[in-house]
Amino acid sequence: MQSRELLRFYLTGERPTSAESDLEGMRPALLAPFRDLSSLRYDYPLLLREGDDSLTVTLSDLFDDILKQVAPPGPAGERLRRHILRLEQRIRSRVAAGESDTLSQLWRTAAQDLIGESNKEEAKLLKESLDKARAALAVDGQVVDCDERLALTFVEHAWLAFSQRQAEKVRQEIDTLMLRLSNILKADTARSRSGLAADKLAESVGASYRRHFDFDAWSRLITGRGTGALGPHRHRRIETILAVLDTQRFFPGGKKKPYAFRFESCANAAATFRKRVPEMLELVKAMTVARLEIDNRYREDRHDAYFQNFDESSPTPEDLVGFPTYLVCLRGEELTDTEAAQLIEILGSSLPIKVLVESDDVLGTSPIGDVRWSRGMVGGQLGNLALGLGEAFVMQSTTSGLARMEQAVVAGLSHPGPSLFNVFSGATRHGSELPPYLSSAAAMQSRAFPLFTYDPGAGDDWVERFRVDGNPHEEDDWPVEELSYEDENLRRITEEARFTLVDFAACDARHAHHFLPVPRSSWSDDMAPAWLFLDGEAPPGKVPYVLVATVDNELQRLVVDSELIEAGRRCRRRWRSLQELGGIHNSHALRLLESERARWEDEKAQELKELAATGTATAVIKTERQVEDLQPSPRVEDEPAAMEEDLPRTDEPYIETERCTTCDECTALNSRMFAYDDNKQASIADLTAGTYREMVEAAEACQVAIIHPGKPWNPDEPDLPQLIERAAAFN
Repeated sequence: MQSRELLRFYLTGERPTSAESDLEGMRPALLAPFRDLSSLRYDYPLLLREGDDSLTVTLSDLFDDILKQVAPPGPAGERLRRHILRLEQRIRSRVAAGESDTLSQLWRTAAQDLIGESNKEEAKLLKESLDKARAALAVDGQVVDCDERLALTFVEHAWLAFSQRQAEKVRQEIDTLMLRLSNILKADTARSRSGLAADKLAESVGASYRRHFDFDAWSRLITGRGTGALGPHRHRRIETILAVLDTQRFFPGGKKKPYAFRFESCANAAATFRKRVPEMLELVKAMTVARLEIDNRYREDRHDAYFQNFDESSPTPEDLVGFPTYLVCLRGEELTDTEAAQLIEILGSSLPIKVLVESDDVLGTSPIGDVRWSRGMVGGQLGNLALGLGEAFVMQSTTSGLARMEQAVVAGLSHPGPSLFNVFSGATRHGSELPPYLSSAAAMQSRAFPLFTYDPGAGDDWVERFRVDGNPHEEDDWPVEELSYEDENLRRITEEARFTLVDFAACDARHAHHFLPVPRSSWSDDMAPAWLFLDGEAPPGKVPYVLVATVDNELQRLVVDSELIEAGRRCRRRWRSLQELGGIHNSHALRLLESERARWEDEKAQELKELAATGTATAVIKTERQVEDLQPSPRVEDEPAAMEEDLPRTDEPYIETERCTTCDECTALNSRMFAYDDNKQASIADLTAGTYREMVEAAEACQVAIIHPGKPWNPDEPDLPQLIERAAAFN
């Protein structure tokens, strides 16, 4: 295949007549090692906890905790570790095969399988190990895999747990109010004329003592002194309140059927909410009046008129806390224009409706039609649209990242207004051979469906409201990974690779026409990695390619056409917009910084001119005064000695932690010597865990030059003179 043919395909999409267009079995080279997920320990399967503050735990973390409890370190615990990890692997395989059940049931069947496959002696030891592990298992719940059902199961589990906790609190308050109001009525009845009649008084005295009392005289005596009974208005008011509290179905007690709050249509959820508003207001009013009555603070001359005009504007936000939220679960591919319009209306309102939109497709043809300049990424834009509505909580995630988004889901459920959970399942039915976990992870890695959360209640500005830190390498355009492979001469090659939208599209058979497989014999220096074309101007005279692996793990280059390259550039622009919202590479801040730098350089140049014109002595005096003006005045309570102690000594290594940009250079070099604090900014964790050479190399690699190596702490370390000379630039 000649270079002209490759260039023609890149520019026009015209394929050579003999070229293949089948991508079957191929996947991006970075994904080649992950063909059998069931053999790996990662974020899935996931245990949905029952009756626990934490909603989920990964199977890997669960078994790690069990091993810490029952398996002693070293050789003494080797048999336990081996047996327990075999059980975990068997459970993992069963779940990957589609089996869904509780952990206790999966544990039981997997243990029976393992014991049944072992000989008598091994079975005895295996049973002993698994019984010990089972005794340490303190939780149970449904075990779920990363599949097309996960988002619905996960969000429903979190919503039910949150709703039950909220409803339990309100139900307890309602029960308390009803009990105390009933006691008021009982006490009033006991003090009324009918309650103090002779026959009622006789019933209150034991039968053997009744002949000793004149109940008629007793009744006349205490009734004549005044009973202090409730007035008729108050009595009826309390009875009415009790009736409302007893018949309401938001927080029903006993065997009463509760209202349904789970819907599959935004229109139905919104209509049902509005229909129930009068009953909800009646319940709020009843609870408010009940509290006043119990505290004996209800005043008819003031409160009657207020509660008679009680409407939607009357309750405070605190009054509505605890009322059930409405959950709507939608399929992105089935979202009609009418339903989409209703969804936008809900997200722009203040209704307590939580909407899950789960999509199986991120890449596809444009809704505009089959037009060259309209093609590209069309999925994942609902979250971006919801951001513009301002007051709706928005969480966007793939199923692969959902296990780490538990707190974001809880925050969305806790938000008093509408919330959107926009999730890509990865279970695409459009020609992808990747399992859902890998497909959804690839969508996130490629920025086709990035993670983010927008919480209007988290603060007053975007710094507090918007977060993108769940994404891999969130400060880069594309995640940078290390790719190792063997060439045709069996030599090991290691190079940097970036996973882009183009790589993600190579997983989708619908987009095979954007790729041209190139045999190894036609590989040349005229080909360049596709990410170079996405990150700037196309290298002159080059054609873009992505590296994929066949079923036999043989490397293959696919030349990419310009249409898909343009789609990748649009994806990069969208990602950069999200980065800016999240405070990364903010163009306004960078422009201001550049403006300040230019102003400083102009002032410096002017000062140099003045130095030359007025002489050294005058310039020195002026410079000293400027330096004094720039120095902050010390606080009165600061002692000079204490201030000197705060300054790092030049012969000791130190890091200017507050200036750290979290580039991962030093921690990747030695994660024991360098570590991040709670703000993800680096400091020296353990000087003895590394060498002076590593300290110098970290200083050289640091993007903002905040690592100062100081002097060596081990005089026996080799090559110290050369290292000290290299370190001088940073000290």
